[in-house]
Amino acid sequence: MIQADLSVILPEIVLAVFAMFALVGAAYGGKDRLAPALVWITAILMAALAAWIATGTGTRTAFGGMFVDDGFARFAKVTLLVAAAVVLLMSQDYMARRGILRFEYPLLVALAAVGMMMMVSAGDLMSLYMGLELQSLALYVVAALRRDSVKSTEAGLKYFVLGALSSGLLLYGASLVYGYAGTTLFSGIIQAAQHDHVSVGLLFGIVFMVSGMAFKVSAVPFHMWTPDVYEGSPTPVTAFFATAPKMAAMGLFARVLFDAFGNAIPDWSQVIALLSLLSMFLGAVAAIGQTDIKRLMAYSSIAHMGYALMGLAAGTAFGVQAMLIYMAIYVTMNLGTFAFILMMERDGQPVTDIRALNMYSRRDSGKAMAMLVLMFSLAGVPPMLGFFGKFYVLRAAYEGGLAWLAVAGVVASVIGAFYYLRIVYYMYFGEEGEELETRSTPVLWAVLSVSAAAMLLGIINMFGIESAAAAAAATLVN
Repeated sequence: MIQADLSVILPEIVLAVFAMFALVGAAYGGKDRLAPALVWITAILMAALAAWIATGTGTRTAFGGMFVDDGFARFAKVTLLVAAAVVLLMSQDYMARRGILRFEYPLLVALAAVGMMMMVSAGDLMSLYMGLELQSLALYVVAALRRDSVKSTEAGLKYFVLGALSSGLLLYGASLVYGYAGTTLFSGIIQAAQHDHVSVGLLFGIVFMVSGMAFKVSAVPFHMWTPDVYEGSPTPVTAFFATAPKMAAMGLFARVLFDAFGNAIPDWSQVIALLSLLSMFLGAVAAIGQTDIKRLMAYSSIAHMGYALMGLAAGTAFGVQAMLIYMAIYVTMNLGTFAFILMMERDGQPVTDIRALNMYSRRDSGKAMAMLVLMFSLAGVPPMLGFFGKFYVLRAAYEGGLAWLAVAGVVASVIGAFYYLRIVYYMYFGEEGEELETRSTPVLWAVLSVSAAAMLLGIINMFGIESAAAAAAATLVN
């Protein structure tokens, strides 16, 4: 029995054991001299695990239903592992030149990835919390990785304090759910949470759990940490925050809502719809006044999580499919955008002011064109792939009886297009100013160009993501 359980969680075990042995080995060995090698080894291992997980079929459970390996979990795991691996490779040169590439960095990312994999496979309130805290504790540390920077230390501290608050909310909600359902297993909770007789205590539990998870996806009104943490963290860490953890948190959101509270969709659908509405509009409006591109991307991520939540609010299998498609496209767009941000320099120092991009197209037309494609895709301009991501979630909301939310999504998208198009305006029509350098490495150039190309070529068949997301959603929503 134990052997069968361990075979289900083998990818997580492999990554966790590697991280622990590498941590001990590096601590007693070459320490930071081993960091570049560890970055590559960790990234290659993550990519290999993603390929391995992608070959899985069927639904398996382990430890009495506490861990679930199904199509939904595999889709989320492949996305987050690939994103984490790409971010690691993108960050090596940037961090090494600034003296902040420490041996613990790739290993903390690996441990965070283990937590994320646990989150999307959770079948029990306890395994959910274990995964969530493993991810969170690792992220608190990497946010404050630049020890000589006040902003980085502040980012780590803010993230830690507010993260602890959100964990408390989620734990309190979980204790209420356990008290009123009589079990921590999602399969037991769903029997107790029938829409026609959901107790008030169970409703409060759902609300508190949703609040805790909303923090992890930066949904309004639990978004307050995002701009400061994005701005203060080292840029490669910000790129990580904007991709893999967002996929994991949305996966956890869907897992809890449908596996534990799938019989009470009318009770939570309106709450998720409200979070979606507030996130879309705050992200769209608040980003307009930003000149720091990292803070701008923070508000962008808040808005995009609002669009993704629109799919969940629909409460249907198509809504989950739309959310998965949206998140896969969002992660790809963000990887390319942050690859460009990592290139932005002047006199060897990183530049994050968007006004530094004035007339950038004259200096490097290729990178400017790639960035233009990514900005158009983030704004949802057809025929870029980002447009189809938004189309899916809007359609899911409309078909799920939330036409008002779909209309609001279109309005918010139009408002949000302003700050993406402003970056394009600066690159092509801005005033001549101090020259911006872009230090390009083969990895950064490859990520930028592949991401931009995917936004254009993906409109042909979406690289098979549509059918994979449909299969994944079908395993979650029965």
